[in-house]
Amino acid sequence: MDYQVVTLKEKIVVGVSAVTSNSDPKMTETIENLWSKLYQEGVHESIKNKLNDYAIGLYSEYEGENYCVTAGNEVSKAENEELSVKVIPPGKYAKFSVHGHMQTAVVEAWNVIWQMDLDRSFTGDFEEYLNDDFENADIDIYVALRS
Repeated sequence: MDYQVVTLKEKIVVGVSAVTSNSDPKMTETIENLWSKLYQEGVHESIKNKLNDYAIGLYSEYEGENYCVTAGNEVSKAENEELSVKVIPPGKYAKFSVHGHMQTAVVEAWNVIWQMDLDRSFTGDFEEYLNDDFENADIDIYVALRS
């Protein structure tokens, strides 16, 4: 799978979060519930200072098998005290661009990425959903690299 190395500035993400792990049998349900809260419970509309309408799925705070998952949006300033605020640190990222069914394309891409020999920093990996076409989604996946 092809990728390009990009340098990103810090990003602030506001949304809803939960802790899970890849070995948790409820991982998929946990992540789906976050997206449901974001879009079906009005969280997306309530987020202040959105820089755009691109949804972000952030994986951060890696501790052993556990990590924090956040579904939200990039903002210029965090002003929603009731929501999670996460920072995507500046640095180098491997950027993978995928297209297809929103869930299937992402799962397939991560399955390939996990097998790659990337010099990962585990400081914050994320997906940026560039449109809301569930069947024909354009998604960029960013994997944090060591500098």
